[in-house]
Amino acid sequence: MSEVKISAGTRTEFGKGAARRIRRDDKVPGVLYGHGSDPLHLTLPGHELLMALRTPNVLIALDIDGKTNELAIPKSVQRDPIKGFLEHVDLLLVKRGEKVQVTVPVQAEGELAPGNFLLEYVLDALPVEAEATHIPEQVTVSVEGLEAGASIHAKDVKLPSGVTLAVEEDAVVLQVLAAQAEEPAAEGEGETEGEEAAEA
Repeated sequence: MSEVKISAGTRTEFGKGAARRIRRDDKVPGVLYGHGSDPLHLTLPGHELLMALRTPNVLIALDIDGKTNELAIPKSVQRDPIKGFLEHVDLLLVKRGEKVQVTVPVQAEGELAPGNFLLEYVLDALPVEAEATHIPEQVTVSVEGLEAGASIHAKDVKLPSGVTLAVEEDAVVLQVLAAQAEEPAAEGEGETEGEEAAEA
């Protein structure tokens, strides 16, 4: 996974008023924590951060005040529920070679067997452990030819080298269900008022 470089500044103002002022400047308040260090309160550029967060578990190379360089991954992102803009981000400090637990999006590929079947994502993201600098963007699972009743478990998912499961091997990731057939109309439904009157 490539690194995204972002310049950040430390901040000393806190509270809702300070956060609003930061966001008015198209910036996002955030906190960097981890490795037993004191949390570091940051201000990050809004557009650059938004673009970076389009990649799940993106590795961010932070240039803090032009003095310190740190690596981090996003752990919690708060967005405005209506407008969708970033309100706050929590970043986890990581080191090269360090293993971290993250969830990786699951992507199904292939066609189910012919029939009226539905594919259900029991887990739309798979918990894994990976090196911070080698987190996969997603894992791909083949559902080619599967029929109702078939399930794919965590142990069936092929993971990249160096990536291990952080969930029970028997956890169901995907399953195929039979689609519910439409119930036939109840007897008598669909008769017109004229037909009912004629029978009276």
